[in-house]
Amino acid sequence: MDEARARDVLAGAGVLPGAAREARLLALGENAVFASGDLVVKVGRDAELLERARRELAVAGWLAEAGVPAVRAAEPEPLLVEGHPVTVWHRLPDPVRPAQPRDLAALLRIVHALPSPPFALPPRDLLGGVERWLRLAGGAIAPADAAYLRERRDGFAAAAAALTPQLPPGPIHGDALPRNVHIGPDGPVLVDLETFSADLREHDLVVMALSRDRYGLPAEAYDAFTGTYGWDVRAWEGCAVLRGARETASCAWVAQHAPGNPKALAEFERRVASLRDGDETVRWYPF
Repeated sequence: MDEARARDVLAGAGVLPGAAREARLLALGENAVFASGDLVVKVGRDAELLERARRELAVAGWLAEAGVPAVRAAEPEPLLVEGHPVTVWHRLPDPVRPAQPRDLAALLRIVHALPSPPFALPPRDLLGGVERWLRLAGGAIAPADAAYLRERRDGFAAAAAALTPQLPPGPIHGDALPRNVHIGPDGPVLVDLETFSADLREHDLVVMALSRDRYGLPAEAYDAFTGTYGWDVRAWEGCAVLRGARETASCAWVAQHAPGNPKALAEFERRVASLRDGDETVRWYPF
């Protein structure tokens, strides 16, 4: 789905006060995200995302009822327009500063204290996309590397299923990164609710531990995160398993961009080599 197609769907949805061609494109990935006036509209890539869109809106309503600072839906149900799910949201005010890890930790404390919602949340399937991403990579990556990641996926999936958590399982954000926190005039707000799940709370904490170890997050920023949350997941014996699962998924995710993109291929190969060598000090770069 390119921008032109997304705008056609946006126009067909008829949910904006102004013309679709005048809406500002904020992002283009699995969703095209447009802003106009006081609204933000997300156009999903295909109809397979309809159930996820429906669940995201249910999560937004549940968080609103619980008083959790999070993005609010403007319409309670998604539309399906020309095979694309469309959801409508209230636009947040402009950010007053970038989000920090400690801001994320404060929101995770709130989310992790919630009981289960009155609807089903799926488990956090970190490794579910690996096969699709490797398939999209095709011949751009070495067959031996693809086979290696599939083997790692299977091993870590089994190991993760056998973990004994330190924290009580329950609702999690599922993609707990500062980029999914918006700092408005009233404080931090949680955004991007698509990956909300019911699983080990440790899933949300391993993300920042991996950011410290692989992506160059400064130690003091990580310490502020753990200090605000009140616990360091690295003290848990299962941390290495969830970290390994996330590393495997992150490696495969980059692979899908390798065809026709030499920088993506180079990053993929660096990541795979560091995993093969067992070298946890090799720096990975966001892609």
